[in-house]
Order: sequence, then C-alpha cells, then structure tokens
Amino acid sequence: MFLAPLFGYLGDRYNRKIIMCVGISFWSVVTLASSYTPRDHFWALLVTRGLVGVGEASYSTIAPTIIADLFVKEKRTSMLTVFYFAIPVGSGLGYIVGSKVDDIAGDWHWALRVTPVLGVVAVLLLMLVVQEPNRGAIEAHPEHTLHRTSWLADMQALCKNPSFLLSTFGFTAVAFVTGSLALWAPAFLFRAAVFNGEREPCRGNSCSNTDSLYFGIVTCVTGIVGVASGVEVSRRLKRWTARSDPLVCAFGLLMAAPFLYLAIVFAQASTIATYVFIFLGNTFLSMNWAIVADILLYVVVPTRRSTAEAFQIVLSHLLGDAGSPYLIGVVSDSLKREDSFMWAFRSLQLSLLICSFIAVGGGAFFLATAVFIEKDRLLAENYAPSDDAPIVVPKRGRSTKVPVSSVLI
Repeated sequence: MFLAPLFGYLGDRYNRKIIMCVGISFWSVVTLASSYTPRDHFWALLVTRGLVGVGEASYSTIAPTIIADLFVKEKRTSMLTVFYFAIPVGSGLGYIVGSKVDDIAGDWHWALRVTPVLGVVAVLLLMLVVQEPNRGAIEAHPEHTLHRTSWLADMQALCKNPSFLLSTFGFTAVAFVTGSLALWAPAFLFRAAVFNGEREPCRGNSCSNTDSLYFGIVTCVTGIVGVASGVEVSRRLKRWTARSDPLVCAFGLLMAAPFLYLAIVFAQASTIATYVFIFLGNTFLSMNWAIVADILLYVVVPTRRSTAEAFQIVLSHLLGDAGSPYLIGVVSDSLKREDSFMWAFRSLQLSLLICSFIAVGGGAFFLATAVFIEKDRLLAENYAPSDDAPIVVPKRGRSTKVPVSSVLI
C-alpha cells in the first residue's frame, strides 16, 4: 500500500520490465526468509510477511499497463481476463497447496517455500519473453505524442476523473469482502461444523485444514467462472449500451450480497447449502476483476496508468482488505458473550454479515460510474495536451520544462 505510489511513479517513466523483475525477486527472497523465522522472533515473521507487499506494489501496478500497450479494445479485455484469473485462482491454489504441503511435511513452514520457486520462474520468463512496449504504442495517442506531467499534476487529473474514482470505490468494496472471506471463511466453516456436531472442536495443535482445502477449490473454480462470465456478459451487453462494464460490475456485487448473506445464515443448518451459496456469491463477486482493470485503462491516458493503478491499490487496501479482516474480528469479539464454541460461531456469523452490506454499497458506486463512463472514455481517447510548457522527464536527473517553441521546432 505504501510503496504502490512509488512504483506507479516509476512505472510511468522508466523500464517497467526491470521494475517488475526486481520487485518479484525481492518478493521471492522475503517469502523464503519468512519460512525460517525462529519461534521466539514473531516480529521477524510479521516484517517479512509485510515486505511481501513489495512484490504486489511493483507488479500489480505495472503489469496491466503493459497489457494495455500490447492490445486494444476486445483483445485487451480478453488478455486482461486471462491475467486476472491469477487473483482468485492463485488465492485458491494457496489454500490447496498450503494445506497439502502442511499435511505432507507436517510443518507449515514448507508451505512458504513453494511459491519462491514459482517467483524465480516468473522472473526468468519476464526477462526472456516479455518485451517492453512503448506506452500507448497501438492507441490513438502513442507515448511520443503525449507530454509527461509531474506526479502532482497526474494526481490532480485522476481526482477530477469521476469514472476512475467511483470505480475505485466500488473495487474497494470488492477488496473488503474478499479480504474478509480470505481470512475468516475457513474458520467460519470449521466453527459451523463444530456447532452442527459434524466435527470435533480444535484442541491444541490437532486442527483439521479440510475447510481450507475445500474453500480453496471453491475459490479457484468460482474465480475462473466469475471472471470469464463477467467479461462475456459485458461484451454481449455492449451491443445495446456503452455502459455495460460498470453495469455488469454493479450486477455482480448486488447479486453477490444476498448469496453471501444466505451462506452465512444457512451455516447453522446445512454445510452443503453454505458451500453452494458461497460458490454463487464468490462467482458473482469475481465478475469484477478484469472489468475494473479495463475501465481504468480506457478512462486514463497511457502516461498516467501506472499512477492510477497505484492509487487504486492504495485506496482499495487502505479502506478494503487491509482492515476488513481486523474489523470482522473486532466486531466478533465484541459480540461474544462467553468463551464457548457456540458463541465463537455465533459472533463470527453476525460480524460476517457486514460483508453483504458492503457489497451493496460497492454496487451503488458502480451504478454511479455508469453515469460518467461514456464521457470519461471519450475524454481519454481524445485527450489533447495543454498549451502549457510540457514537462520532459530525462532518464536521469530532475524533470525540466522546455519552451513550447522548442518542441515545435
């Protein structure tokens, strides 16, 4: 969250492939290091896990902008669909691989030693396969025709872009719900099984991770189905309205809300019904991932996209998944009347209902986005630099202004 603006600034001005390689390499190193923290140095585990965010800050802010510079329109949307499979599918595989590695090795530390290997593979593929395209190379305004402005000017322009701001708030609601479910769903499912008498309470270190495995499978499948169906529905709806993208995002959140509510309420009666409703809720929730990224890319000019991605990451984490798991825990503890398995389940059940109401609020933000989306898309497509002196950003040194006459010459 803190480093995303820095990488966004660098991503709009310097070689993006190198920045991503450095970020992923650092992420792999600290992930591996976190698996070797001693038992009596918990602070070291917190620090190394926190530094994993460097990987997201460098990669998530930049990778979509490279895709945007390689493809346009429907082709770009399709490529973003493939790219954003990574979030739900990768998250789901994290539950699956983590639980199985823990079972095989008998030590959770080994679960953290799998992904660094994949990080090394990713860096090698980036270095050997990916080419660094010019910003906006295949669009109406390639990089060499756009004036790079200061970071402050970029932020001022983004804050005057209602489609970008409203869709970012809508995406923050998605991050809030997914962050809450990522941490609390397996625990909630386990407590529900204990409450129903289907499973023995967890005592000591003998805890079953079956719920993490099942939830991981559900997350993977719903991620693929949700992302793909969201893009396909939006593509078909474009035949009738240019506002299809925010409308599909709103539909996804507004449909996810009641199914998540039913999943939480039915947990005390039927485990199967709970999983069915979680499946449907996660599917509708996943319809947003690729579409939100596409909205950002076509309402923001090429030279500001990394900065916009960074701003969206900061806001969605700050108000979304950075605090939502903690908030759910605090509310759950405040509702617990006694230290019992029954109240451990009941209090968490009531606190998770917050997610349904947040999803409705996110849907409202996307409906508001639909009001401005056509105008902001046209403004980005027909963007013309002002007559003020452009800011030239050299490869080294400070940015300098040059006279307009020199540019014309």
